[in-house]
Amino acid sequence: MTINMRSKQNKATLYGLAAVLAWSTVGTAFKLALRHLDHYQLLFLANVFSLLSLGLVLVINGQWRSLQNVTRLQFSRAAVLGVLNPFLYYLVLFKAYSLLPAQMAQPLNYTWALTLTFLSVPLLGHRLTWRDGVGGFICYFGVVVISTGGHLRELHVTSPLGVGLALGSTIIWALYWLGNTRFSQEKNPLDPVLGLFLGFTFALPLVTGATLIFSDLQFTGSGVLAGAYVGAIEMGFTFVLWLTAMRLTSSTAKIANLIFLSPFLSLVFIHFVLGEHILPGTVVGLVLIVGGLVFQGSGKKSA
Repeated sequence: MTINMRSKQNKATLYGLAAVLAWSTVGTAFKLALRHLDHYQLLFLANVFSLLSLGLVLVINGQWRSLQNVTRLQFSRAAVLGVLNPFLYYLVLFKAYSLLPAQMAQPLNYTWALTLTFLSVPLLGHRLTWRDGVGGFICYFGVVVISTGGHLRELHVTSPLGVGLALGSTIIWALYWLGNTRFSQEKNPLDPVLGLFLGFTFALPLVTGATLIFSDLQFTGSGVLAGAYVGAIEMGFTFVLWLTAMRLTSSTAKIANLIFLSPFLSLVFIHFVLGEHILPGTVVGLVLIVGGLVFQGSGKKSA
């Protein structure tokens, strides 16, 4: 019995590390993709390939037939969530990446966990603790350090619009997960992969329309490959890896804490693949953000 539990935990750790490694590449992948695509085109291709990858997972797991059991209410909720993610969230996030260096956009987006905590107060009736307040101060001081490139005396923000969009994307992402939390607590909740597949299905017409209006559907081969990677890795298969890890683990906290490796690994890819010189202010700001999140969550029983 003990050996079996250890085996499951080892598998959970491997799945979790694989997910963290994959997510550590997405900031680099976004910037590479945006060299060949605008943010509308990238969202369209990523949406298409994420649907293909999630559909493949449903077929492999024998869940495809369960689509016929989805109720109208579940369909409507999936449609609402699909507007938030991927349509609004990635449209804003990709635009932020087009305006900012990856080493700035990625850590700023990482503050979504703190935004989630603050929004849960008016939307879910949660209460803030003193740890939330102190952790929030530390995190957003890190945001200031990164946004100014570490030049706190000058307080000159490289791209105010880019910083605003990166932080704005955290609000959209937090609203998406709060909606997911509320729906998952009701009777007969949708399987997470199935719910994500439906949300991306409903979002595709919106994404297609926006791309046709503000851009076009003409892509280079490099652009298609980049969009395929972003869609399959950032939005598709990696989500399934993470979900599998959380199902196998005997300790959710052990797996959840692995995610703190991601932003630091991302800087390695950003430096060696994109060639960005990592500023000291980026490292200091990222340490403050992650430190603030760890401090905020250290007094809670579950993530």
